[in-house]
Amino acid sequence: MNDELVRLVDKLAAEHSLSVDEYEALVTGYSPDLAAELAARAVTVRQSIYGRDVFVRGLIEISNFCRNNCLYCGIRRGNKNVDRYRLTEDEIFECADEGYSLGFRTFVLQGGEDAYFTDEVMCRIVAGIKSRHPDCAVTLSLGERSRDSYRRMREAGADRYLLRHETADGAHYARLHPAEMSYENRIGCLYTLRELGYQVGCGFMVGSPYQTAKNLAADLKFIESFKPEMCGIGPFIPHHDTPFRDFSPGTLEMTCYLLSIIRLIIPPVLLPATTALGTIDPRGRERGILAGANVVMPNLSPTSVRKKYELYDNKICTGEESAQCRGCLDARMESIGYKIVVDRGDAAGFKK
Repeated sequence: MNDELVRLVDKLAAEHSLSVDEYEALVTGYSPDLAAELAARAVTVRQSIYGRDVFVRGLIEISNFCRNNCLYCGIRRGNKNVDRYRLTEDEIFECADEGYSLGFRTFVLQGGEDAYFTDEVMCRIVAGIKSRHPDCAVTLSLGERSRDSYRRMREAGADRYLLRHETADGAHYARLHPAEMSYENRIGCLYTLRELGYQVGCGFMVGSPYQTAKNLAADLKFIESFKPEMCGIGPFIPHHDTPFRDFSPGTLEMTCYLLSIIRLIIPPVLLPATTALGTIDPRGRERGILAGANVVMPNLSPTSVRKKYELYDNKICTGEESAQCRGCLDARMESIGYKIVVDRGDAAGFKK
């Protein structure tokens, strides 16, 4: 291995910080040997905080209507071939009730930016889940909303909010999104969520169109400075009904490499091994855990709609990734020496 790159890994492990240029050097210096070294360091750090526990979140995909037209997304407004759906409040409660009976203690309500889900509706849903299951955490992932909207949902009982920043470079952001969307607003939403007391998650796609090593270095530096409690990254996978249909997907190897780096940047971060990882490789989520991740998010959505929430092609949506197949998931994690735990799974000992 390159001595300078090993020095950077040593520095990152000790100081949890590098310059943007140093992050770029790590990204461009990827090798299987360096990835193995970073993964070993990341796993040691994670085990010192969380042991061999892997947290589960019950994912409920509440709607595939979206007002936005992001160029990479299969449920974008401009895609006329999507079979649109939205869950009723009762259906969402039924998903949460089933998840609770299966042992889940965190629910993630994810959807496109659907105007049906007003503040009143979302506050009623959040409060309803919390009243039925007061020992559970509710995470929302509903995109960009106003400060007042975020405040009201927080007051209704929402604990966490996931909002991928997608890229920490404004020019790159503009190449991934329509002109009416603003990089400044996206980043501003993250800081607003933090100010309102949410546990906040950000993240980005690995290998997205036009992404450079410098872009990834900026992402890592942003994560270092923002210190999210959660960070969701996954490989870009093209969707056939988007302008990016012909772009190459991101790789399992680079995604896992970056998972290890993020674990060293923020040792207590909650770091999912995403569905996208499982989509590009049958053992992708296990590989993510072995690189430093510690969260999986099986699907609690009704079986009838899972294939309709297709952000990218070939998304796994039935079988072992489903929340109902807890035994399958337990066995997968046990096969690599880890165990599923079903508590709320808050970030440990977080310091801003």
